[in-house]
This record gives sequence, C-alpha cells and structure tokens, in this order.
Amino acid sequence: MIKSLHIENYVLTGSLDISFPEGLSIITGQTGAGKSLLLGAVSLLTGAKGDVGMIPPSAESCVVEGEFTVPEEALPILEEAEADADGGVLFIRRVINRNGRSRAFVGDSPVPVQVLQDLGRHLVDIHGQHQSLLLADARFRMKVLDSVAHTAEDLSACKASWKELQGLKSQLEETSESLRRAAADKEYNEARFRQLDDAHLREGELEELEAEQKRLSHAEAISEALAQASAIFEPGDAPGLESSIKEAARLIGKIEEFVPSLSGISERLQSARIDIADIRESVADAASAADVSPDRLQIVEDRMGLIYDLLQKFGCRDEAALIAEKARYAEVVSGTDALEERIASLRKEIDSVQKRHAALCEALHDARSKAAPGLASDIQESLRFLELDRAVFGIEVREAPAGPEGSDAIVFTFDASGRNPEDVARCASGGELSRIMLSLKAIMARYSGMPTLFFDEIDTGVSGSAADRMGRMICDMGSDMQVIAITHLPQVAAKGNAHFVVEKSFSDDGSFPVTGMHRVDGDDRVMEIARLLSGERITEEAVANARSLLYSNTTL
Repeated sequence: MIKSLHIENYVLTGSLDISFPEGLSIITGQTGAGKSLLLGAVSLLTGAKGDVGMIPPSAESCVVEGEFTVPEEALPILEEAEADADGGVLFIRRVINRNGRSRAFVGDSPVPVQVLQDLGRHLVDIHGQHQSLLLADARFRMKVLDSVAHTAEDLSACKASWKELQGLKSQLEETSESLRRAAADKEYNEARFRQLDDAHLREGELEELEAEQKRLSHAEAISEALAQASAIFEPGDAPGLESSIKEAARLIGKIEEFVPSLSGISERLQSARIDIADIRESVADAASAADVSPDRLQIVEDRMGLIYDLLQKFGCRDEAALIAEKARYAEVVSGTDALEERIASLRKEIDSVQKRHAALCEALHDARSKAAPGLASDIQESLRFLELDRAVFGIEVREAPAGPEGSDAIVFTFDASGRNPEDVARCASGGELSRIMLSLKAIMARYSGMPTLFFDEIDTGVSGSAADRMGRMICDMGSDMQVIAITHLPQVAAKGNAHFVVEKSFSDDGSFPVTGMHRVDGDDRVMEIARLLSGERITEEAVANARSLLYSNTTL
C-alpha cells in the first residue's frame, strides 16, 4: 500500500504532503481543481514518462516522493537493482528537471526508470478516466482471464518457447540464405579453387624461377666465358697455368736460401697453385652444367607467367597469399555441406520447440476455457448487483494464430437487455462500461493481490441507486486492500474510511493557481457530501441528505 505522498512543483501543486490510511480513501473536489493530478504524480513513481510541461514557470524541477509497504513480489526486483527496502518500507523518488533530465531513486540508490515500471506493477494499479477503452484491448481481456485462470507458469513458459522459436526461425532463414548464396556461386567458387589447386603452388618458388630465368636467358654468354676461362687453364700443347706455377715454385725453392728476399715465395706459389686447381675444377663443372636449352627457358617463363597471372587475378602479393586464398575457397566449396547439416539441425530444433509451444498453447486454452464461464458468471452477478438486472455477460475463448500468449483470442460479450450479446466494446454505453470495468477490477484485485488500487471517476455515467451500489462494491474492495477513489458522486463519496478534498487557490501574490488537498472529517465531510448533492448553493435538505448518506454506512 501507499503510506504517504510528497509532491513539489508538479503542475499546479506547490508543495503537498499527504498520508493515506488502509482501506478506502475518497477524493472529491470541484471540476478542474486538480483531482487527477494526484494520479499523474503517482504514475511518475511507477515509471511513467516525465515532461518538462509538468514544471510550473516559477520552478526548475518537480519532485514526487512516495512511501510504500513492500510486497514480497517486489523483493527480487529490489535485489537485482541493488536497492534496499528499509524495514519493509520502500521510498521511491522521481525528479524531473527543466532541462528534460529525469532521475529516479529507490531509497538512496539511483535506478533506471525501468526499475520503477517493474516495481509499479506490484505496488499500484491506476484506473484512469478512459481506461474503460481497455475492454477493446485484446491483451487486457487476456490478462483479466489469465489472472483468474492461474496461468502464470504456463504463460511464462509459452512466452519463452515462442521467443526461442522465433530465434530458431531467424537462424534458419539466415542459414538458408547463406546456402542459397553459396549454391548460386558454387560453380564460380569451384572454378577458382581448381585454378589454384592445379597450380601446385609453393612458397619461394617465384624467386627461384626468376633466378633461373635470368641464368637461362644469358646461357650463351655464360658458356662462352666459361669456355675461354677453361682454355686459360688448359691451353692445349703449351704448359698450363697450374703447371707453370708449379715449375716456378720449384725454381724459386732452389735459390731461396741464397736470396733472403725470396723466402716463403715458394710456399705461396704452392698455395696459389692449389687454389687455381680448385678454381679450374669449379669452372669446368660450371661449363659442363651450363644449360643452353631453349625448352627449359620456355618452361620457366611459362611457369612464371602462370604465377604472375594468378597474383593479379586474385589480388595477392606472393605465393603464400595465393595458398591462403586457395584454403579459403576450399572452405567455401565444402561449406555448403556444413550449411545443409546446420539447416537440418535447425529444422529438428524448430519442430521440437513448436511441439512444446503447441502443448503449452493447449494447456493455456484448457485453463482459460475452464475459467471463462465462472469469471463471466461472477461479472454478470456483479452487473446485476449494479442494477443491470437483465444484463448478460459472456467470455468466449476463440482460436487465434499462435503467439507468445498462446493461440487464443478472448472476446467479452455483453447485452444489457439479455437478448443479443455482442462484443462489449461495440454495444455498451459509458455507464455500462464503467460498471463492467469496476466488476473486472474487483475480481482482478481479488485474484492478483494488488496492494493499492486507484480509481479515477470509474463511476462516470452512473447515478442514483446504481451509484450507491458501485460505492458499496468499492467499499467492499477496501476491506481487503487499499483503494483510493476519485469520484463526483455523493453515493460513492459517502463510503470509505477517509475523505480528502482537492481545492484550487492562488499563490500568495495571486499570480498563479495552486492545487491543495486536505482531509475532511465530521461536519466538514458532511458539507462536502452536501456540495456534491446540491452544487455550490448548499441547502438544508442537501445537508440532511448528506448526513443520512454518511451515517448509514457502517464503515464510519
């Protein structure tokens, strides 16, 4: 329940502090005094969107603070938000600044507005002046029936399975599209893979080929130079270079001891002869290995041309990049098999989840179909209590396309005369809609355990004894929960545990109107009921009637 409310600089409200008791509290006031501002302020505490238009010109921000008792269902939300309830009491604050920034607090902890929305569902239920239009809302009708049918567990599982199903279908669509693209490009990808595979590439090959091509393209010059060099080493009939050096070494060796300056020359000549012998053999080997075959040169140049073409075609720098590209195409070409396997797996998963979802839809349908007659009967009984003596009210559970809440469409049918019930949204008058909504709210409150219920003129379009009965029904609801009802009917206002009056006055300097609210008791309450009965000119008869209305209620 809501224990107290502090409002500062909200629309026409300067500063307002008010405490609410348990049971039924009534709020009345002149038309335009600002009664509905209270609900607007409370809605901010439940995460409603803030607007800088709420802030009076004289202020920079508006503040709304509420003190609530904490229902058990709200504890997991508080734990997740890392916010505490002090001794079972929950303090919520909302600040709207003129710059458009909104801040929300639970206790002293700043929280996202979403946390207030999550908490709000367990703290209050606000019935605005136009909420009777919800009867045309398919989700509201479903919520009403589900609250009675106790479908929470199956409904949660159904929503989860539907979400899982949509996720799997999305994956299937994406994978199928990938397969379609892969199939469309299959021949192209296979041809490119074969090109690279047939080339039998290896890293460093091009560098080797370029060196060989350079050698082969100069083969004749190389052969000629090697032949001339060999002739120097092997000059034919004349002594060769190696033999000449050997002879020189022998001759110098004979005279070294007589010519000190020639010491060691013989050994150096012997060393030079050995080096020249090695050089001669190397030149001879090179000469015999020199390839002047034009066929080999053509093979090398053809191979180089192939690699150059592949590098250009595939946009690669070297053979390593071409080899990596080949591996990528190999994966793409073989990837269709993996895609086909994934599609088959997804279809099996979808089939399994669809069966599970269908079973949950069936369970929800059975529970709703079982609960619908009893709920319809309760509502019809309430409507007849509210002086719709011939009214018939029905609830039909019709087949609908499967979705997150099952495969049902809930239709409320109504006819005040009891002859031809139709969809309630098309055939009920304003007063009838008010009575239907009150009946629904009374039943939902009984099943959902909502701690506080706000009514904003739910009695619109009703008067006389029917209004008195609506007051009695609202009062009965107040015996099990906290109910705060804004009303313009004296028959309703006379009920309840507490009565508050909203009045409009002007600021101290008279420059702008200010909305205030205070509790009335005793004679003050009698006079407020009398005003509702007779208007601004309160007659003695109205006062007497007001006393009769007030003191005939056992709740006072």
